[in-house]
This record gives sequence, structure tokens and C-alpha cells, in this order.
Amino acid sequence: MTGLRYVYAVCRPFGTPLQAQLTGVGGEPPRLLPHGDLVAVVSHVPEGEFAEKPLRANLENLDWLTAVARAHQGVIDALTTVTTPLPLRLGTVFRDDSGVRTMLEAREEDFRRTLDRLEGRVEWGVKVFLEEEREPRAPAPAAKPASGRDYLRQRRQQTRSRDDAWQQAEIFATDLHRALSESAEDSRLHAPQNPTLSGATGRNVLNAAYLVPRVKSEEFVERVDRTKDGIPGIRVELTGPWAAYSFAGEESAGKEEA
Repeated sequence: MTGLRYVYAVCRPFGTPLQAQLTGVGGEPPRLLPHGDLVAVVSHVPEGEFAEKPLRANLENLDWLTAVARAHQGVIDALTTVTTPLPLRLGTVFRDDSGVRTMLEAREEDFRRTLDRLEGRVEWGVKVFLEEEREPRAPAPAAKPASGRDYLRQRRQQTRSRDDAWQQAEIFATDLHRALSESAEDSRLHAPQNPTLSGATGRNVLNAAYLVPRVKSEEFVERVDRTKDGIPGIRVELTGPWAAYSFAGEESAGKEEA
């Protein structure tokens, strides 16, 4: 079959077959491309969409990007059930199988080291939100205009209340991150989510990822669950288990880095 090679992930050889009905980007089934003791998971994609110039344009197309990201994630999720994948960046494309093998050979040492570090581990995501109802609402307008002094006093009270709620949420998030980091082998702090893109309600105070041995996942989840009703107006969300996207790059210097 002609076309470019889209690469989802790199992993060690594994014996369990992928789901027979699994499809990847563009509806094409993924296949395994072995090279030494590494395997690239690839599928064919059309040059008209994935060559350098059209790919650059398509990455600005939200509908196209969403469809590709969903298909990409579907393959990664399937791999996570049978092995420990090292996910590659969305839109990683090569001319042919030879190009993929050249990439594997060039990065062989890094891939091996990272796969050794991630073996048997998964990523859990934890987010903390300050619910919108905790944000003080402006008082109903008075029948008569308040004096300038009263107006300024109201504004100070609103600001103080808002600052107090945010400070309480930050303290909660800091304590939670410290406690969860003790149950994880590594952690990453990501930038707060943009509510316009995520659709989540409330203000994102903590957006963190934790690398956890699969066998200790139940313990980690229980630890998060114990915090969910800690403070009214503060919401904790747990996602996972995922392939270790946040830890697929360079090895961290340790938890203190996060």
C-alpha cells in the first residue's frame, strides 16, 4: 500500500494481538514494524493530508485535528492494555518503513532507557477546580447609587473574599499534590487548563500527572477518592490510567522538579 507512515508509539515486542477491529488515523488498521528489540506501531496515511505542507495547514483545522487525535488516542489506549507504549507526538510521519527504522535506530538508546523506566507503569491525571459558586457574586444594584466610599468598600470586600477562596484552594491543591507525589514514582505539573478549550467549569488550580506502578493504581485511586469531598466548593477530578504521555520525554531529575 502506498502512502506515508504515521507512527503512534514505540514499544517492546509483545505477544498479545491487538483488537482485530482496531483502526487508527484515517480508518487504517495499525501494524507492528519491528526493528531489533523495538517495535514501532504504524499505519498508512495519505500524502494529501500528511505531507509536510498539508499537515501544517491541517493542524490549524480543529475538526481535522480532533478526529486525528481521537484515532491516535484509540490506538494508544489499545496498546496500553497489552504492553507499555511510549507514545510519540501527534502527527509523527515518515516517508516509508525505512524512514521509521532509521528513526528507531537513531533514537534506540533513548527509547530503551525510557521504556525501561516506564515498564509496568501508567499515568494518572488529577485536577483541582475552584467551583464558580465559590466566587463572590456582585451585590444586586441598590435603589440609589452608593457613595464612592461605599462602592470602594464593597469592591475591597469582594476582592478579599475572592482572594481568600483562591488561597484556600491553592493550599488544598499544594497539600494534595505533595501527598499524591508520595504515592507516585514521578509527577509533572502542567499549566492550568483553558476552560474555553476544555469545557470544564470552575477555575483550574492544579493540573498534574503522576507516574504510578500499575499494581499500585488501586491504592493511588483510593487516596484521591478520600480527598474529593474535602472542602465544599473545591472539585477534584481523576483521569486515567493512561499511557505515560507526561513522562515520555527526558528523564526528570526527581519529584522536586514538579
